[in-house]
Order: sequence, then structure tokens, then C-alpha cells
Amino acid sequence: MPMMASPVEDRAPGCTIAPFLLAAALALVGGCATRSDNVKATAADPSTYAAWGCERLFEESDAVQKRAADVAYAVDSRAGNNMIALGLGVTVFWPALLAMRPDGLDAEQLAELKGRYEAMQVAAKRQQCGPVPEGMAPKRQAALPVAVGDRLVYEERTGTSQALHALVMQVAVLRRDQIEFQIQLDGQAQDIPWRQDLVGNPVAAQRGPLLGWRRLLKADLVLGQVLEGDLIAAGEAHSNARVRGQVVATGPQTVAGRSFDVAVIELFGDVPLARTAAGDIAQGSTRLDGVMAVDRHSGVLLRLELRSANGDFVLRRRLQRVEVAAR
Repeated sequence: MPMMASPVEDRAPGCTIAPFLLAAALALVGGCATRSDNVKATAADPSTYAAWGCERLFEESDAVQKRAADVAYAVDSRAGNNMIALGLGVTVFWPALLAMRPDGLDAEQLAELKGRYEAMQVAAKRQQCGPVPEGMAPKRQAALPVAVGDRLVYEERTGTSQALHALVMQVAVLRRDQIEFQIQLDGQAQDIPWRQDLVGNPVAAQRGPLLGWRRLLKADLVLGQVLEGDLIAAGEAHSNARVRGQVVATGPQTVAGRSFDVAVIELFGDVPLARTAAGDIAQGSTRLDGVMAVDRHSGVLLRLELRSANGDFVLRRRLQRVEVAAR
């Protein structure tokens, strides 16, 4: 089924540029960014949210916090590492770069998000909303393509040998901002669950048996959007790598007999060289490329393919079927 997409534009004072141009241009001017903890909130009026119910306030606060975390990560990465957007074709972004103010728009956006969040907190207190529920709201659960007890069955091939594994991820818990899966790998239950946020980024604090990623996926993925994050190789002894991606297709698609709202992302970046015979990480890096497909409503992974000279970052994970739990 063909994908459908609609480009989106973002307007800043004095310029009109697509979001992926904005992200790349900001990465190029990283030396001018301030750290996120130095950004002061831009005041917002709590009365703006006076007519909102508690559930809507909770949901919007979740969304604002997630967006603020993404912006803060980008601001701090540039301030601390002065990263350059590799592989994006720098000359393409010069018009956008020249239109940017040197103090950076990310800091302004973070201040605006902070102000909105604080105003919604005041509005929730005035309405006596109480603590934020830990469980996922029923309305959001109903919109997900999976439910508690469903088993997602993947075929996984890893390493340069393309060793075949049977991977089962069973939905165990639906939290307000997370989905938790219990994992079976080659028929063996794993002690460490897979926890991911609702855009698809794993949030487990410790390494598990599966390759994962951090801060790569964003909410509301749109065609042309440029992404940046980390790949986390499986196992305690393995390495991390920086990766970038671009959304190349979006739209409805049937995968494993289930309907999903899919975003397809091309991945590229640099990963460490393969380990030496002694188990040490060799100096230098090698290229990585691949593709990822995720459901935009839940972050459920549909396909992940990675190619690299480093076997830690060679992977093919495909959703084969969804086994529906008894209702």
C-alpha cells in the first residue's frame, strides 16, 4: 500500500523553513547554544487552561514535558559536544543557517515549553486534579494497535553471521507514558523487561539482551524530519554509537495482519570499529546505515535493519505476526 505524507513548515521571525532544515541548521550553530538548565521559563497565563478538564491537562502536560526533554537534549548536546550534523549535505542548509539568530531558537522554545508546563500545573492545582494517574487513560488504550497480553512475534538476525533468533515481546503493562513488554528470546524468558515511551524510545536504565536506542524517535514524525540519537548495542560489554535519521515515508500500512500508522526512517551514522581479538574497542569508526519502521500512535517497532562492519550493529528485526490475547 503506498505511503501518504504531508510536509509541515515551521515559521520563525524573518524566515520560513521546514522543520528538518531547522534541526540541521541548529546543529551546525551548536557553539552558540546555552545549556538547557540556564533557560528561564517564559511566563504563561494559567487562565488559558481554566476550561480544560483534568485528563486533558494531564495529557497536554505529558506532551509538553516530552517535547521539552527532546529540546533540552539537543541544547545540551550542542553546548557540551559542539556536534556537527554529519551526512546531511551542509551546503543545502546555508540559507536557513544565515536566517538564524546566533543565540538559538531552541532556547526560546524550551523557555516557552517551561512556561506552558508551569501554567498547566497551576491550572491543575486550582481544579484540585490531584496526582497524575500512573495507568494509561482508557481512551488512549483504545487508540493503541496493541493491548495488554498481545504477543508481538519477530524474526531477528544479528551479527555478521546473521544468526537467526525468535523474539517475542508481550505487552505486560500500559503506563501513562510507557509500554512495558516481557521478552522471550529463543524461547527463554528474559529478566530485564523492555520499556519504551509512546514514541518508541526504550527507557530501561540498564542494558538488556536486545539492541536499542535512546532519544532517536520524536512525537508526530513527519516527512523529511531529521532525527538524532544513540544506538545501544546489546550486552553490558558492548558500545554505544551516534546515529541520525530522516523520515522518508509516512502513512497507513498493514503489517503482520494489523493496521498501523507507519513512519519509515532511513538511518545513517558512525559506529565504533569492531572489537579486537582481546575484546578491546578499536580506535576509530566505521559507517552505519539502515532503516526503521515504527507505528506513530504507539511507537511499536515494525522493522529495524542495520548494516555496519561492526557486528554489534548488524541487525534485522521484523514483525512477523501479532498474537491477540484472550479478551
